[in-house]
Amino acid sequence: MPTPLFPAPRSYREGSGIGAAESTPVIVTLDDALPAQGYRIRTAPEAISIDHRDAAGLRYGLQTLDQLRASGTLQRIAVEIIDWPDFETRGFMLDVSRDRVPTRRTLRRYVELLSLARINQLELYMEHTFAYAAHDAVWSRASALTAEDMRWLDDLCAGVGIALVANQNTFGHMDRWLKLEQYAARAEKPGGFELFGRHREAGTLEPTRENLDLVGELLVELTSTLRSKRVNIGADEPFELGLGRSGGEVERRGGGAVYFDYVSEVMRPLLDDGFEVEFWADIFGDYPELMGSVPAGAIPVVWQYDSPSHSRAVWGIATPRQRAEWDSVHLDIEALAKGFSARAAAMIDAGTPFWVAPGTSTWQSFVGRIDNALENMIDAAEVGIANGSTGYINTLWGDHGHFDPPAVSFGPVAYGGAVSWCLDSNRAIDLAEVLDSRVFDDEESVIGGVLMRIGATALALGAPMLNASPLFLALLRGGDISELPAILPEALEAVDATLAAELTELDYARPASSDGDIAVRELRQAIRFARLGVEVIRRGGVDEMAPVEAHRLLGLLESVLVEQRECWLLRSRPGGVDDSLDFMAGLRAALTVQARRRVARPRRADAVEASAPRPRVNAPVPATRDR
Repeated sequence: MPTPLFPAPRSYREGSGIGAAESTPVIVTLDDALPAQGYRIRTAPEAISIDHRDAAGLRYGLQTLDQLRASGTLQRIAVEIIDWPDFETRGFMLDVSRDRVPTRRTLRRYVELLSLARINQLELYMEHTFAYAAHDAVWSRASALTAEDMRWLDDLCAGVGIALVANQNTFGHMDRWLKLEQYAARAEKPGGFELFGRHREAGTLEPTRENLDLVGELLVELTSTLRSKRVNIGADEPFELGLGRSGGEVERRGGGAVYFDYVSEVMRPLLDDGFEVEFWADIFGDYPELMGSVPAGAIPVVWQYDSPSHSRAVWGIATPRQRAEWDSVHLDIEALAKGFSARAAAMIDAGTPFWVAPGTSTWQSFVGRIDNALENMIDAAEVGIANGSTGYINTLWGDHGHFDPPAVSFGPVAYGGAVSWCLDSNRAIDLAEVLDSRVFDDEESVIGGVLMRIGATALALGAPMLNASPLFLALLRGGDISELPAILPEALEAVDATLAAELTELDYARPASSDGDIAVRELRQAIRFARLGVEVIRRGGVDEMAPVEAHRLLGLLESVLVEQRECWLLRSRPGGVDDSLDFMAGLRAALTVQARRRVARPRRADAVEASAPRPRVNAPVPATRDR
């Protein structure tokens, strides 16, 4: 039966009698028989009873009672609700290192959303965006979060039952440190490396005692600002491990042993100090021989961000060359197509406890990939529940400039909270309605539908790619679409028509939320960016454009970048905006060169349109979570 509640409770039953009046007394009782964080509500004219297992259960019971009051259900009819979570820890991790560092106002908005969705843990993923006292050269241009910011946020979270957990990467993804002269010698491979045929700057620390001391100092400083005795040390994707200075050691002992010895040493002082320590399990899970070596208090977190059906679609159109490239970096797409059960296979087989971490799919897309996000989150919940996982962390990354605006993420964030609270009662919720009624308070019920429809455009292109939309990558790669999958012209035009229609639809939105005007503005901007991607693909890439078209798109790009900066500053601190916009420098340069090309004679605009080449047919190139 549909309920007026979000998240939808495990059990909701309406009785035959009338409900309770506003003045009806509320009787609160502790009940040890309920599961952790559980509660039971019964309403009747004579009394409202809330039985709860613990303080969290009482909080959620009162939250539910407030929703019953707000909907009129409390007075209309008697109800009984019994509820408790599938996962003890229901987390959200926000990337604040690529390159969007939120303002306090934006952080407050996220905390409000997490409280609504019963998410009880927040992590801010950091590489270089905390103001470490002795390392100002690393963060001085990033508008870094200070110790005062973290304490303020910790207090805000504590007031609504959310644990703020420190998160600092300690192995890979340290490029913002290693590019500086004073830290460069700490790199595993100072000259950088090749990934998928592209050069990457050094990003992985050499596994040495000196580097263990460095990251240990960082973790002590960061954790000292927060209440929680839990911390995430990252340790994912150390791409260069074994390719540089540790090559001999890896050759002798194996990559798994070298990797986990270092990670264990990062964890040891934290565990000794009573912390629980999360670490990403992408490397750990590739070495079955490491199962059983996880120290007490350590938590492997299995991440995957592409849904099983999407991964199968990518595999189905891949060429032998593409598959060979994936094999070269140990990226098993066939395993991805089996979802979390394959990613966690070694841990499942060995009985090693683990947490699951899906993603919001709101990075490298402008407008999100909502279909992928929902399936990915359901898959994570199903596998986690089946294997007794106690933690679920929904992640929002910012790869390549964090161009997807916050409003695009709100739906997947809310959905991740709901399915980690109770999968069975929330997997089929009307997410558009939740967005309209509870997130944006849109009296015209516009924004929720817009977000669902624009979020489905990546799928509608019929050109599956890992971890990204072709509309984003067409711009990121400077207008070079030679490595994008085939996109049928009719699919491209249908997507453009959808984006154009939703741009108009936003004219009718009437959100009453505190950030409603900002949300509408940044959604318009996201759609404009996505349509620019359509334009580039429609014309076969920048190198196939007539100069007049390149000139027109260059002007459009400049106006979009101006608005992007302004929208950015409505939600985020200024430090990262230039770094983010620099990801579009290649596109600007390519359009500038093409616009200046000399041609034999000018062509009429309609002739340019008619002569535009069809999109090329190419094999997909994956976009891993390679920040």
